[in-house]
Amino acid sequence: MEIVPLPDPTAEPDGFVVEVSPGDRVHFLDWGGPAGATGVLLVHGLSNTAWSWAPVARRLRAACRVVAMDLRGHGLSDAPSDGYEPETYAADTIAVAEGSGLLAEPGDRVVIAGHGFGAIVAAWTAAALGPRCAGVMLVDGGWESLETASAMDVDEFLRGLDEPPEIMASLGDFLADRRAFDEATWDADQERAARVTVVETHAGHIVPATRPHVVEASVRAMFGYEPLAALAAIDAPVTAIVASDDEAGSRATALARASANRLGAGRDPIRAVVFGHTGHNLMRYRPDEVCAAILEVTAPAVTSSR
Repeated sequence: MEIVPLPDPTAEPDGFVVEVSPGDRVHFLDWGGPAGATGVLLVHGLSNTAWSWAPVARRLRAACRVVAMDLRGHGLSDAPSDGYEPETYAADTIAVAEGSGLLAEPGDRVVIAGHGFGAIVAAWTAAALGPRCAGVMLVDGGWESLETASAMDVDEFLRGLDEPPEIMASLGDFLADRRAFDEATWDADQERAARVTVVETHAGHIVPATRPHVVEASVRAMFGYEPLAALAAIDAPVTAIVASDDEAGSRATALARASANRLGAGRDPIRAVVFGHTGHNLMRYRPDEVCAAILEVTAPAVTSSR
């Protein structure tokens, strides 16, 4: 296991936007890092924001140049009525990598780490980047067909996303619910990450900050994702960081199938880092281990780029 730097509690990222098409802007947080270090681009999951990566970014910035983005329709990025297709998600992510300076020079390469839906976006982006991608980190997502894994169709899945009314009754109720996931890991970063996912109304209730058309379009893109084809198209090494398996072992089976399919396409197999019954938000629950897995990819990236 790589030696993981201690988190820097004083670090505050700078916020920037990059224009991806006329009138549409994508926001990102630049956490900085050592000059000449390998670039790492962090991509959040569905209905979340760049702040979800803060525990990892605070550690990783000591060894890498770290940028975390808000996907279109999320956080401080614009939420246009269209543009939620794989090609556009990949183009947005590449625009952030280039606009942030992670891919400033012709020989630059970037490691892309995505969580949940962000892992799917990372896979699409890595395939589009080709040799400019040094590695892909699939953090608890990106190797399964969502329809198969959830045993739902897309409309049923969408209907199940609503939070219970009592959680959305007030900001205090919402934060208490998020804190209760794991009291030991709740801190100022977790509170900020939670706060930016909701909006408080004049009546004191809260509603999701991610607008309904964005959630629906994003989920439909997730259901259209074909992991075998997407992962076989990536030249770079792929690592899957797995929170836990289900009782039937279907997640492990899907990962093994995706890895074998990469081998059949002449790629390296998927390296797996598997935890026990840990929650989905591994950046909150296991930041040291997630950081270590990323560092194992960035060290070879530095060597091969010289």
